[in-house]
Amino acid sequence: MAKRIVPIGAIGTAIGLFALLFAGTWPLVGQSAGAQMLPADWAALRFTLWQALLSALICCALAMPLARALSRRRFWGRSALIRLLSAPFILPSMAAILGLLAIFGRQGPMNGLLIWAGLPPLPIFGLGGVLLAHVFLNLPLATRMLLQGWAAIPSERFRLAQNLGFGPYAMFRHLELPMLRNQIPSIFAAIFMICLTSFAVALILGGGPRASTVELGLYQSLRFDFDLSRAAMLALVQVALCVAAIALVALVWRPAPFGAGLDRAHSYMGARGTRGLDAAIIICAALFLLMPLTMIVVRGAQQISDMPSSFLPAAARSVFVALAAAALGVGAALALALARARGAGIWCEVAAMLPLGTSSLALGTGLFLATRTVVAPHSLTLPLAIVLNAIMALPFLYRMLLPACSDAVRGYGRLGNQLGMSPIAQLRWIFLPRLARNIGFCLGLSAALSMGDFGVVALFATPAQTTLPVLIGQMMGAYQMGPAAAMTLWLVMLSLLLFWIFDYAGARYAKD
Repeated sequence: MAKRIVPIGAIGTAIGLFALLFAGTWPLVGQSAGAQMLPADWAALRFTLWQALLSALICCALAMPLARALSRRRFWGRSALIRLLSAPFILPSMAAILGLLAIFGRQGPMNGLLIWAGLPPLPIFGLGGVLLAHVFLNLPLATRMLLQGWAAIPSERFRLAQNLGFGPYAMFRHLELPMLRNQIPSIFAAIFMICLTSFAVALILGGGPRASTVELGLYQSLRFDFDLSRAAMLALVQVALCVAAIALVALVWRPAPFGAGLDRAHSYMGARGTRGLDAAIIICAALFLLMPLTMIVVRGAQQISDMPSSFLPAAARSVFVALAAAALGVGAALALALARARGAGIWCEVAAMLPLGTSSLALGTGLFLATRTVVAPHSLTLPLAIVLNAIMALPFLYRMLLPACSDAVRGYGRLGNQLGMSPIAQLRWIFLPRLARNIGFCLGLSAALSMGDFGVVALFATPAQTTLPVLIGQMMGAYQMGPAAAMTLWLVMLSLLLFWIFDYAGARYAKD
């Protein structure tokens, strides 16, 4: 009985996902008939691919020495530093942009130092600014993924290599390089896809038509020109880019090259004389990632009383969207992960991974085209934001929940069935206590990411429906940097607070 009921919920989730993605994609095909790529569209496509390629390459190139340094050094506060360095990944993009402008802008300390040294200032707008923001936001993700790769190398391999007299080059060639060959393609593809669908960064730091992306062209076609055919065509181009990136990952991915070890921390510290180099790498990365966060706090605290009257309603809408999207996304991911762990077919994987083949702006455009003759678009702004945030987070939430669900079902699922426990009782007494920590983390991560959503709300919202990120963007566009800094600080605090509450609640429930 229980084995049937859980997949039924997953089947409903999968059917809903297929129907929603079909409803958001099929109208694009019909609406784009006859539309042609303009020279500006081809330029936007080239810039989109170029900035995503460079961003992914730079992130991978910087993450390798940083993750290597962190993996082989033990020092006081290392765990706290690793957690703190991960903050930019869950930081709302609007907050990251404001922090980078405070450091690298024309009046920022970095350009002041360069001018004092007689060097030209760094351009923050254009390709350089887009790359800077993408590296700031995605370097922590690449570093954490590579840290897991280094940790996956069994310590016995390092000890055996040391006993065999391997030098630094042989150690890298036979142990670290195979891991990098396995990890780097996936990391590169993940960051490449994130940068393909980046919207707020290109909108604010692009600096003009020469740094326009496909998503910006889509936004302009709908928001300003109301050219539905061109918007549908650009949305299909965006979908094609995402699908191509997924196909590339499937072609280059290889299984992990190492077997299981005894889970001991390896003691390989690298060649002699590398301690100083590792320390310098860690310090430089910490300064790059933490200085903008510090400036957000300093600038925001100075202007904390300079808040517009629209702040509280916008903040309330952002929290509502974040909570609803987190509940919807984690619920769908949990249903699919439990069904897959109970032996359901590969369709669970397909349903969970399907959202990777599109972007929230492209899917939102298709849903707008499908519903515009039935209801007014602005009446669906917040529901669309909730659904799209949940869908876009689903692949990552599913992947984070699946291992824990598999362990729980393998260890206790048969016992629950033999005891005649109902599905609800099994979920309450067996699965939730063992999945609570993972569920809490997923809820916090999804809520924090949804708090910073800027795409669909910026596209369809009326002034009475703006969320906090959209309001910050409007303040920055009007050069009201004081209120923007204050609201950015509140946005960061609310995002981190939601993440902490869910993460702490999950850990506490798991202990109880």
